[in-house]
This record gives sequence, C-alpha cells and structure tokens, in this order.
Amino acid sequence: MRTVAEAWQAGREHLTALGIEEAAVTAEVLLRHALDLNRTQFHIAVNQPVPDGAWARYLGYIGERARGRPLAYIVGHREFMGLDLLVDERVLIPRPETEVLVETVLELLRGTTSPVVADIGTGSGAIAVSVAVLRPDARVVATDLSCEALEVARANATRHGVAERIIFLAGDLLDPVVGGGWRLDAVACNPPYVAAEAAAGLPREIREFEPKLAVVAPGYGESVHARLVDAAPGVLRPGGWLVLEVAAGQAPRVVELLNKRADYEAVQTRRDGLGWERVVAARWATGDCCAGIDGGR
Repeated sequence: MRTVAEAWQAGREHLTALGIEEAAVTAEVLLRHALDLNRTQFHIAVNQPVPDGAWARYLGYIGERARGRPLAYIVGHREFMGLDLLVDERVLIPRPETEVLVETVLELLRGTTSPVVADIGTGSGAIAVSVAVLRPDARVVATDLSCEALEVARANATRHGVAERIIFLAGDLLDPVVGGGWRLDAVACNPPYVAAEAAAGLPREIREFEPKLAVVAPGYGESVHARLVDAAPGVLRPGGWLVLEVAAGQAPRVVELLNKRADYEAVQTRRDGLGWERVVAARWATGDCCAGIDGGR
C-alpha cells in the first residue's frame, strides 16, 4: 500500500509528464481532497498509508485533471478574497484579477453609508458575497441570466452568512434591476469579454469546461461593456459608480466608451498583480436626486 508521500509523488510525476502546470501543487490538492485532509493534516500524514478507496478517488481526480477539467471544479471550491466559495461547471471560476474589482468597489464606496451595490452577472456570487462580507452595512442586488448560476451564488451567500443582505434576480444584465426600481451606489460587473472570433483560441480548460455565457461576449469583446455604460445611468444614484473588469489590453477602449458620454466623470483604471489595467471605473454625474430606496430599494 502506498504512503501519502508516495501517492503524491506518483501523481506529481504523471501530471508533469502531461504538461499540467503546477503539477506538484495540483497533485497535493487532489490527494488532500481524496483523503479529506486539510494541509496541516496532510503533511502530518505523509508516511501514513493511503486507503484503497482514497487511492481510487485520487486516480479518478488525476484522470479528470489530465482530461483538462479545471482543478476548482474537481474539488468543488475556490478561494476568493479570503472566502472559500463553492464552484462547479454552472459558473465561471473566480480569479485573482477579479479581486481588484472588489477592492475598487470597496475603495470607491469608503465614504458611503449603507451602500447598495449591484453585481451584474454574478455567477458564483464571488463579487456579491465578498462585498456583503467585507461591508456589513451594504445591501447587494445580484443578477444573472443563468438560473443555475444563481443557485450556486445563493449557496455561497448562505455559506458565508450574508444571504439576508443579497437579493438574487434572474435576467439579462441590468434589466431585473431596472424592473425593480433600484437606485444604486455602485454597479459592478465582470462581463464576458472574449470576442466570439477569439473563442476558439482559449485554453482547453476554459473552452471546454467553463460556461460560454460567462466567457464569450456576443460579437466584439467590449459589447457587454458598451451595454452597461449605456444602461447604468438608469439605476445609479447621482455620484454612483460603474465598475467594470476588462481583459488585458482592453481598458483604453472601455475608457473611450465612457469618455464619449457627457454624464460620466472621474474615469479611472486599476491594475492587477501583473501590471495590466484590469478594472475601469467611472462616476455618474447626473440623475434624479430625489430617487431613493423604499421597501428594500
């Protein structure tokens, strides 16, 4: 019977031979998942034997990863903003770049009391749940065109104790928010931003496993950004913020969309850990100053 250390080494070597990135870390995560051990327990148990059932599960997980299935989908969760979020093929896997979006929203709302924020295309609920956890006085409206994605988002809101402060609405982009009469302090969105013509060039694990609806924009890459730039003034309070994630190299075109309108001001960008402009934000300068929130709105 193999020890934990031997099983990890075998998995690492197999994944390395297949060209899987970060093979050592991947093998450890999959073996810990098979053994149901946290990292500390795993390292304590390195010389312990791996039970037959766990070995079979581990081989199955290694096989799934070898076929391209993302690690987060295999283990069923992903860390984001220090939170452990449930994920599966119904939702996009949250990525570190999107943490810049959340950090930007929190920064821009620092002086706002009891802000109301919309997370458009919420997916796993990563943005909505993070904002609700990190701003206990905030209320969040989370929308998605996919009812299946909303199921995952609701589960994550419950998992982190913020379900009572997040309203989940099914519908296209801002349509459910407009229909509900909400007035918001910020609209945040990580939209699909891969142009349809470029979708075939995506890495296999994205192309074959992650939901196309959350990855590929209809038509050109900034098509969803453009719709949000046009629609956000209909739901923002005067002085409210539109905060959008963009692909690497896409920021100048989204900035141009905002600058073409006279009712946005303070257009700005934020960079990710690799130095790319990853978030574009702008403040809405005009609107109905008498609009407010009533009955949860």
